[in-house]
Parts: sequence; C-alpha cells; structure tokens
Amino acid sequence: MTGIGKLLSGAALGLALTAGMAMAEGDTIKVGVLHSLSGTMAISETTLKDTVLMLIDEQNKKGGVLGKQLEAVVVDPASDWPLFAEKARELISVDDVDVIFGCWTSVSRKSVLPVIEELNGLLFYPVQYEGEESSYNVFYTGAAPNQQAIPAVDYFLDELGVQKFALLGTDYVYPRTTNNILEAYLQSKGIAKEDIFVNYTPFGHSDWSKIVADVKALGADGKKVGVISTINGDANIGFYKELAASGITAEDIPVVAFSVGEEELSGLGEGDLKNLVGQLAAWNYFESAESPANEEFIKAWQARMGENKVTNDPMEATYIGFNMWVNAVEQAGSTETDAVEAAMIGQEFPNLTGTTATMLPNHHLTKPVLIGEIKEDGQFDIISQTDPVPGDAWTDYLPESAVLESDWKDLHCGMYNTETKTCVQLKSNY
Repeated sequence: MTGIGKLLSGAALGLALTAGMAMAEGDTIKVGVLHSLSGTMAISETTLKDTVLMLIDEQNKKGGVLGKQLEAVVVDPASDWPLFAEKARELISVDDVDVIFGCWTSVSRKSVLPVIEELNGLLFYPVQYEGEESSYNVFYTGAAPNQQAIPAVDYFLDELGVQKFALLGTDYVYPRTTNNILEAYLQSKGIAKEDIFVNYTPFGHSDWSKIVADVKALGADGKKVGVISTINGDANIGFYKELAASGITAEDIPVVAFSVGEEELSGLGEGDLKNLVGQLAAWNYFESAESPANEEFIKAWQARMGENKVTNDPMEATYIGFNMWVNAVEQAGSTETDAVEAAMIGQEFPNLTGTTATMLPNHHLTKPVLIGEIKEDGQFDIISQTDPVPGDAWTDYLPESAVLESDWKDLHCGMYNTETKTCVQLKSNY
C-alpha cells in the first residue's frame, strides 16, 4: 500500500471510529439525578435517588425508551443550594441529559430554576411545595398547598376542634410561603391573628426544648392547640424526640406534618414511636395504601433495597412523574424538551392509592389528599382520603395570587393575570 493509500485508509478508519463513537453516545438516553446524597437533606433525598435508579432499571428491562436504554447520571449537590444550580448546569451542558429528576427543598428548586429555563432543560420535582410558581421547564409532581396544607388545616378545624395554631417550619421559602397562605386561610376561617404562633428554625436544628415549651404554653388559656409542621430534614428527629420527652401526646397537642413520612419515622427508636402514636401527617400517598399497584411497588422496592426499607410520598410522586415522562417521550417520538412538554399535558397514569393522576396544563397533577395517624410500627393508619384534587399553581388566599392563572397549553403562560388579561411569565424562548 502506498503512503497516500495508508493515509486514506487511516483517515477512513478515523472517520469510522468517530462515527462509531457518535453512534455509541446516541445509543442511550441520559437521565439526570439531582438529589443530595450528603448533608442535612440526605436523610430524605438519598431514597429518591435510589427510586429513580430502580425505575430506570425496570424501564430498561422493558426495552428502554424509543428503542434506547436509559443511562443514569447521578450527582451529589450535598444539601448546598447554590451547588444545585452548578450541578444542574453540568448535567445539561456537559453530560447532555435529556431530563432531570431532582431537588427536595424549594430553595434548591429555586436555585435550579433559572438554569433549566436558560438552557431549556426539563425538571421533574417530586416533593410537596408552597405553590406560587409555574415554569414551562418544570413538572410539579408533589402537592401544592391546596392538596396538602389547606386540607390538613380543615381537618384540624372540622374534626379536632383546634382553636390555636402553632406554625413551625424550617427557615426557607417553602415553610414561609406556605405559612403565609395558611395564616390568611386561618383568618378567613375566623381564627384570630393572635391565636396563630409562627416560628422558624435553621436546617439541622437540634435544640427544641424552648420551642416545644412555648407551644405547650399556648394552651394555658384552655383553648385547643394544634401544630402545623413544615420542619424539613433531619431536624424532625429532634423535634419529635422533644415532644416525647415533654410528655406531649396527640390528644394533648395534635401535630400534622407535611415533611414527615415513613422514611423519617424509621430514624426514630421504638420508644419514641410509641409516644407518637396518633400524631398525624398529610400526604398524597402512604405505604399502607391498599392497591395492587402499591403492593407491586413495595415488593419491587424491598427486593432491591431490603425487606425493612419503607416507601413514601415523594417516591410515589417520582414514580408517577417518571412513567408519565416515559409515555410522553414515546408519544412525542423525541426527548426534546418542547416536544415532551406538549405531550406531557393530559398524560394519565395510575397512582399507587388506586386512582388516576392527570397532568394539568399548569404542570401540576391531580392528587388525592390523605391524612394518616402514626402507628407504633412507623406506618400510618389512613383516616381520611379524598378523590383526586387538581393542583393549584397560584393560591386563592393571597390577593396578589388569586388573580393569576397558569396554562401552558392554550395560554402558553405561567402567570396570566385574569384582571388585566396579560401574561407576566412566558416560556423563556417562546
């Protein structure tokens, strides 16, 4: 072979190798997993990482999506809110993921939001939150306030006769915004402002003695006191231990939590759980829900993670969002954000409590509201369950939000002002 022939042959080989590499890179669909695996939120978020990995493995066994296998790209933003933004940018720009499943706290989601809007990425957010947001690039598969917080307050008012409220939360956007909504709602229900006690503590807070004593003192006038808890992360363990140490039972002062589920309760000792029997949580799913789909989900989870591992609400929200994304991609014939966004609206998928979840034009789901009592084994006795409730992006109980509507299907707008007939928030590149 001549020198020129060798050069041509080498060039051809190089082109073939390059083409082969490109083809190999395109053989998988990359799924970003953006959950804290260290730091104060690891107690909750590590489970969601494992949930996404399980769902990816199950989907790959079914043949993947669009004939391609799914490939997980896992990063650890380490409960560091600015790092969430950096990792999201890395996932989209460097790792070239087609979708991200991630975030727990609203401050982490708010950190990621400008990045995914700038890069036209796609985020599935699986945790209850404060509402007051609607992004073209986010699907909110957790509860909005009208699907958790407000029904929980109604239960306190109507079923338990609570007259004074302690709103205890971690000091960040979700508890503060949720409690602003709840204060307005409680006052609309005739609860005096002076009968609403609000307190915020930092992430990882551990000394609860004074706060629990203050809550106990609220009932000195004989009025029944109830606690609405938006405490997040591992701080919950210390809070519930202090309640038990103070001798407070559910009959004395009922507590309804929005961030305490089976996973968090598994971190408590047997003695502490016994003292918490009867305390409440409001979610849209409990492991104790009876349905064939839930039995199958629990069986798959425990086969993978161990027979003592529990399931919880954000896991179900991840499960619904993941399966809707798979179906939307198949329907669109593409993983491209705009095509998937359009296909997502109207998607239906069975939830694990026996009804059907529907994705609304405001990028929120329909979800049943469940209230459960803590049992000695760390599970919940479901004492109240509604039909699926449509999630509201904007609350009716804050004047500035009551006039807003979100509709990405017909109005192509996340903040449509029904009074001025104008759109405040468009898709970034619409």
